[in-house]
Amino acid sequence: MPADYKPFDKAEWLRLEKKADEMRRMAIQTAIWGGSGHIGGSLSAMDAMVTLYYRFLKIDPTNPDMPERDRFILSKGHCAVGYAPILSDLGYFPVDELKIFNLTGAKVGMHLDCNKVKGADCSTGSLGHGLSLAVGFALAGKVNGIDYMNFVLTGDGELNEGSNWEAAMSAAQFKLSNVVVLADINKCMIDGRVDDEMKVEPVDKKFEAFGFNVIRVDGHNIKELNNAIEASIDNHKNGGDKPTAIVMDTFKGEGVDFMKDNYLWHYGSLDETMEKQASESLDKYYKERCARAEKEA
Repeated sequence: MPADYKPFDKAEWLRLEKKADEMRRMAIQTAIWGGSGHIGGSLSAMDAMVTLYYRFLKIDPTNPDMPERDRFILSKGHCAVGYAPILSDLGYFPVDELKIFNLTGAKVGMHLDCNKVKGADCSTGSLGHGLSLAVGFALAGKVNGIDYMNFVLTGDGELNEGSNWEAAMSAAQFKLSNVVVLADINKCMIDGRVDDEMKVEPVDKKFEAFGFNVIRVDGHNIKELNNAIEASIDNHKNGGDKPTAIVMDTFKGEGVDFMKDNYLWHYGSLDETMEKQASESLDKYYKERCARAEKEA
């Protein structure tokens, strides 16, 4: 965690709400530039990614390979259209790269290649690999005597992959308290509702049984996300011996009314009419989010 991170007061909450709104709009714009994208899962995970990147991660865009940096592994690689705008906004690469998103010759594609995209700690695409990589990163840190956090963003659809649970056993076995799973439980996957395809709930109880500290939150409440991430970091810094799973209840397509909770927006494209509708919906959504922060801060 950056040593100079600010207290989580109303001003900080509203700052993060503004950034989450900006990044939701940029994710949609990136999909428009590229012709299509995995919009739904990007919007469901956006609040978690923004809270993590703009408040907690120890990173330096001018030195992306800094050995002591915190690691972020986008295991649910389909939300690269939401993740790439964050990396660009932080200064890892110019916005012009987003304007040719996934087009011929582009460095930034539908699944990010860490050999081409600065700031991406590993390539995305093969579902179920992220937690294994985090375990490897954490063990490497121990061998090299470097302490850093390892955050993994996965989803309930991806948790169908058995490799996640093998990695979870390893994280607990080796007492990797600097491994944190952010599970985006948006209840939808490419083929339909998760419960209709392959049930994974109760996700919190499963991670608990695999030896994790578990915190379940509203994944669209930045205050709850802040408190959970802070607790996961404190667990490690205070000598905890368990990894942490932050189970986030979310909605696919959050913020855009015609996408929300609709598995058909796992992937899609927007015409001019839908672009206008999405913008108007986000306008309303942002006002509602700011009103909640004003009331609850």
